[in-house]
Amino acid sequence: METAAPSAVIVAIDGPSGTGKSSTSKAVAAKLGLRYLDTGAQYRAITWWMITNGVDTEDPHAIAVAAGKPAIVSGTDPCAPTITVDGLDASGPIRTKEVTSKVSAVSAVPEVRTRITELQRTIAADADGGIVVEGRDIGTTVLPDADLKVFLTASAEARAARRSGELKGKEATDLAATKEALIKRDAADSGRKTSPLAKAGDAVEVDTTELTLDQVIECVVTLVEEKRAGRK
Repeated sequence: METAAPSAVIVAIDGPSGTGKSSTSKAVAAKLGLRYLDTGAQYRAITWWMITNGVDTEDPHAIAVAAGKPAIVSGTDPCAPTITVDGLDASGPIRTKEVTSKVSAVSAVPEVRTRITELQRTIAADADGGIVVEGRDIGTTVLPDADLKVFLTASAEARAARRSGELKGKEATDLAATKEALIKRDAADSGRKTSPLAKAGDAVEVDTTELTLDQVIECVVTLVEEKRAGRK
């Protein structure tokens, strides 16, 4: 069996919403020539499919029955990540407020997690040269043998401010409402029985509250480069 080249590194980046996971993960992957996978987008995609196909997102049994139906394909170019559902571009539709409000419930269904986890592992295994995978259970469940695990955190206030800044037009909400929604999402993701949001025991925790995005990116790039150097 051939050994992987030193540059072929699998990086797992976990953490709650608003910590900078997506921006950091994409930038780190682009800087280091790695592939990139937004696992949250996959859960949003299957949630969007459930909504558009009339599946009751408050009925775990109905969700479980439909979990295997949608064809979800993720493009892993960090400079232009894509996601399609049954051949349709879902990058816009999956970011709606409706999907955001229902994704935790859909994601908590074991059959959904099994389906998406298998998809994520296949993508990571097929990523030539390595990949940065971001989500909530990557280091603990999806890729427990990842070469580097990073857990991003930030205060609820900082996360709410960042998330409010991302919302536009009709999706914009006040800071207090955004903070409340984030805390509710944290509780749902951390409390679910199947693959809850959690920090892996061997993950490096990075608190991004007082850091700029560039500082967070630099920190993670350094961690990856140290990991690569240690494998030579």
